[in-house]
Amino acid sequence: MGVKKTKLNKWLMKEGRSQAWLAKNSNISRTAMNQICTGKREPNMSTVKRIMSAIRKVNKDAKVDDFFDI
Repeated sequence: MGVKKTKLNKWLMKEGRSQAWLAKNSNISRTAMNQICTGKREPNMSTVKRIMSAIRKVNKDAKVDDFFDI
């Protein structure tokens, strides 16, 4: 069946970045990041803000809608 491809996971793959990179730069555990990236867990707004802050370090025009269905 394979891993669910969330928008966030697709972006990481396209950018050549790892979940570990995003977890470190978001100050989120690698386990939590894996669960978010595979759709097993929905992030709360605080977590979304931290993830978006890390993403905007490399893509200043990134929007929440590009990564999450909120």
